[in-house]
Amino acid sequence: MNILHTLAQSFQYDTYGNDAYYYTNSGSVDAATAAAAFAGLMVFTLILAAISYVVYALLLSFIFKKAGVAQWIAWVPFYNTWKVFELGGQHGALSLMLYLPIVQIVGIVFLFIAMYNIGLKLGKSGAFVLLAIFLPIVWLVWLAFDKSTWDKKAGAPSITPAA
Repeated sequence: MNILHTLAQSFQYDTYGNDAYYYTNSGSVDAATAAAAFAGLMVFTLILAAISYVVYALLLSFIFKKAGVAQWIAWVPFYNTWKVFELGGQHGALSLMLYLPIVQIVGIVFLFIAMYNIGLKLGKSGAFVLLAIFLPIVWLVWLAFDKSTWDKKAGAPSITPAA
């Protein structure tokens, strides 16, 4: 359809006998429908976020178990990231940079360094960090379920006491 035909369909003839055309908004969505759609989208987003967090914490708890860290820490928001930094040889306070605008770029770099060291401690090569950067869920699954053991002498020394 061309644009003129589409525009012509959006106008209707005035039924009161006037020769003027007026715009009808017959295809609009009422406020209740829009609010219901928005509420549905929010519920879906919250459910997806909860599922993602449960999967992340579960996989992280397996990695913490290999490192000799209490598994419950993986389920505590913010504190689990603090421990990931410490296991990777970074100071845990650097994890706070992940929650500050602009500075979070620096925090992400330190997180990648920590992930690199965690990979080394679990017997992976240095290139394994690319998986952590581009496919972090695959990185977590791989480290959580492979047969590797924690080698505290590999990589940077952990700040968290590990087995």
